[in-house]
Amino acid sequence: MVNESKYDLVVIGGGPAGYAAAIRAGQLGKKVACVEMERPGGTCLNWGCIPSKALLKSAELYSKISHSEEFGISVSGLEYDFPKIISRSRSVADNMAKGIGFLFKKNKVDHFVGTAQVMVPGMIEVKDGSDKGTILSTEKTLIATGCKARTLPDLEVDGTRIMTSREALVMKHQPKSIVIVGAGAIGAEFAYFLNAFGTKVTLVEMMDQILPVEDTEVAKVVQRSFSQSGIDCRVSTKVDGIKVQKNSVTLDLLKGDNKETLKVDSLLLAIGVVPNLQGLLSAKVKLDLDGGYIDVNDEYETSVKNIYAAGDIIGPPWLAHVATYEAVQAVQGMFGHGKAQRVKHFPGCTYCLPQVASIGKTEKDLKEEGTPYKTGKFPFQASGKAVASNTAEGFVKLLVGEQYGEVLGAHIVGADATEMIAEYCLAVQLEATAEDIHGTIHAHPTMSEAMMEAAASVFGEAIHI
Repeated sequence: MVNESKYDLVVIGGGPAGYAAAIRAGQLGKKVACVEMERPGGTCLNWGCIPSKALLKSAELYSKISHSEEFGISVSGLEYDFPKIISRSRSVADNMAKGIGFLFKKNKVDHFVGTAQVMVPGMIEVKDGSDKGTILSTEKTLIATGCKARTLPDLEVDGTRIMTSREALVMKHQPKSIVIVGAGAIGAEFAYFLNAFGTKVTLVEMMDQILPVEDTEVAKVVQRSFSQSGIDCRVSTKVDGIKVQKNSVTLDLLKGDNKETLKVDSLLLAIGVVPNLQGLLSAKVKLDLDGGYIDVNDEYETSVKNIYAAGDIIGPPWLAHVATYEAVQAVQGMFGHGKAQRVKHFPGCTYCLPQVASIGKTEKDLKEEGTPYKTGKFPFQASGKAVASNTAEGFVKLLVGEQYGEVLGAHIVGADATEMIAEYCLAVQLEATAEDIHGTIHAHPTMSEAMMEAAASVFGEAIHI
């Protein structure tokens, strides 16, 4: 089958960058196609952000019911159905994917199923899939093929003994014990989820703290909470000597000169991602790369004119909301709707309990840079809403410039952190100061009052501490 239509834009990849780019181009009245080997939504919607949050919600609810006595409510005979929990998460992903399909139709985006190869600039061939053999002619191309989970050499991912996050999202049986390698957001979230339902979890991180990109104080709160709930957190530790048996996995944990051998049901790799470039470019198309990722300029254009790239495929921070922002900016820029903006500030979120959310610099960053700063901090223990809700763990921490009080970094650990961070994101975007936040009335009683109180704490004016 050959498609003779010429497009204004062909988007390769249907994840948070790809589908957003296609929809935005459609909104601008452009003739646009999106080539995606699976259903629209990409890793985030189908194999990441959305289904994992469904799993975490089940874990949170189960944990709350398990501790309902603290609210004066007695529950007996509490049980859970692990396959049903997994099934629900897949249903959530299914429904959201249908929503993207509807948006494609609404914005007149042509969806082609298969992998895509850039034959020459302006000419795309659909490989594999139901639309195999289709040739798309286009003025501009946006590559948004994203990344896939990093694995270890000579270690086969079988979905039972050895898993990445993708396989873990559809695990048929709950492991009784598991080692999770990598304590970033993905590792921490799966550790929380499995531990909540009774799996013996060992969380291993080679850096000196779990959640290595987060503020040190924040990471300590999460590690303490994890340890209290039974998660065995091992930092400054490496994994070696992995051996897969029929019904188990054995491995060595190395910390300094100490070695410990563990035997567990399963091993989950959460050690980062690698770019999806395989088969993307013909021998006639050469794009400049930077560390294996596609190199782009400030307009998201690659080294080849009219070929653009956005999202995870251009490198870190590998976040869905960053990918969407980049893709929309790229489309608007390439079609003359304002100058494309590169990402400067973005929130990072981890959805275990306690939740973690942050934007900007950590204290370690500021100290290493030699940047003068002030700190404001407010514990949820002093928040009436947090105490009433039995969610008093954690704090809000605000880092501001010493001279002008501009927000340099903000860090929240506790319930609803991932929702509350939006206020500080807006503050950074608008170049608001701690004084501006302090001077803004926040509703009482709310968790968000802690945001105001942390700002007030910068000046020693917090009322409730």
